[in-house]
Amino acid sequence: MSGAVRPSVAALPRVGAWIAADPLRAVLAAIAVVTVFSGAVQIPFGGAVLELLGAEPTTAARQLFATVGMFMVVVGGLLLHTLLRPQPAAEVLLWCGVQKAGACAAVAVGVLNGVFAPVALAVAVFDLATAALCLIYLRRLVYLRGVPAGNGAGQTTGPGTLR
Repeated sequence: MSGAVRPSVAALPRVGAWIAADPLRAVLAAIAVVTVFSGAVQIPFGGAVLELLGAEPTTAARQLFATVGMFMVVVGGLLLHTLLRPQPAAEVLLWCGVQKAGACAAVAVGVLNGVFAPVALAVAVFDLATAALCLIYLRRLVYLRGVPAGNGAGQTTGPGTLR
């Protein structure tokens, strides 16, 4: 047997149980991993990705695309980090949802302005779906935890009660 480290057999059922316990959370975690990976690919290979999206890979465009890729790594990592915690942070879900909605709008505007080919709308649809899932999960968290009272002391007004 090689010296490769493999996950213990005991760890695999726990992952399956984690996924089964909250499938939406698991889907968002998978999307976060995809976001980190695609952002990391965008950094060194932005020119090729820009060509796939029908955009001209100028030096400035590659630089800006790499910068966007870096932010994708950060936001995707942040989302994954909070989803792996016992109690995900509602604020992170909110702002990741806002970021994904903004990314959808930016890509759609890019297509409308002729910067990207219509194929880029697939990216926009993926980002819009991710934003919706983040906000659906956020709503569920707020419902389950209740909304903090005005004094900020962590008290709740009850499940689903909004002020």
